[in-house]
Amino acid sequence: MLSKSEIDFMGVRRIAAGISALLAVVSVISLFVNSLNFGLDFTSGTSVRLNYSETIDLDQVNLTLQQNGYGDAVVVTFGSDRDIRVLLPVDSSVAEQDQAEQAAQVGESLAAMLQQEDLGQVTLLGSDYVSAKVGGELAEQGGLGMLVALGIIMVYIAVRFQFKFSVGAVVALAHDLIITLGIFSVFQMEFNLNTLAAMLAIIGYSLNDTIVVSDRIRENFRRLRKGSPIEMVNASLNQTLSRTLITSLTTLLVLFSILLIGGESTQGFAIALIIGVVIGTYSSIYIASNVIIYMNVTREDLMIPVKEGAELDDLP
Repeated sequence: MLSKSEIDFMGVRRIAAGISALLAVVSVISLFVNSLNFGLDFTSGTSVRLNYSETIDLDQVNLTLQQNGYGDAVVVTFGSDRDIRVLLPVDSSVAEQDQAEQAAQVGESLAAMLQQEDLGQVTLLGSDYVSAKVGGELAEQGGLGMLVALGIIMVYIAVRFQFKFSVGAVVALAHDLIITLGIFSVFQMEFNLNTLAAMLAIIGYSLNDTIVVSDRIRENFRRLRKGSPIEMVNASLNQTLSRTLITSLTTLLVLFSILLIGGESTQGFAIALIIGVVIGTYSSIYIASNVIIYMNVTREDLMIPVKEGAELDDLP
């Protein structure tokens, strides 16, 4: 039984399931209708890498580009506050085989133009053309990587705990990824390679939280002799709540720091992880635990199997 100081998480499990189902449906619809706003990492375009001799003001660089006809350019820092990357949409009037040559010319042109602004010595590090075919392969491989990760995780949880726990963990992870992608789709935030890396990091973070909760649920099922499965799950969630909240809050502090001072190049990564941490904390409490209750987990499912003849071995 729950004490007055404990929270009845599973008392609102149906409401939580309804909210999650609604968010997942909205996310899937948005992904089909709006798709994702893929960055130049996944679409065709030109990437120009420049190095300055001193710390550069991105706002000044953006203003210079806009004044010279590059209004669609995206400027981000990488490596250090003296290295920038300028992303430009592809010129559709140029043939595919000539895009690489044009990318080199654009890089030299941008370097010469920015050098005239007296913002420091400018060095062209490289200028590359990213084709739509390469971007499509990156998106496909990234999606395949997430599916493989979910499959391996399901096998791991089934071996370490029990099959019902593995279903709950995978459903929670899929829930986190779908809703995070849905938010990016609804608000048309740019989805690039950094964001894809964040998706894989979300899987790891959410899985770690789910394993901690699952381990405590298994322990309580084996240790406590009285109580229904719902009471066992509630007790486990309350026992791990402080650890879950402290871990989430400290992680969010770091992510908000990256978001505020990390520059544009890390914004997508930070935003995706912030969403993932919040959704992952919620799912480890309400989704994974909810699934194992709906699958009717019992004490017998989690008891340590007794080897045949064990009683005879204990006899004198």
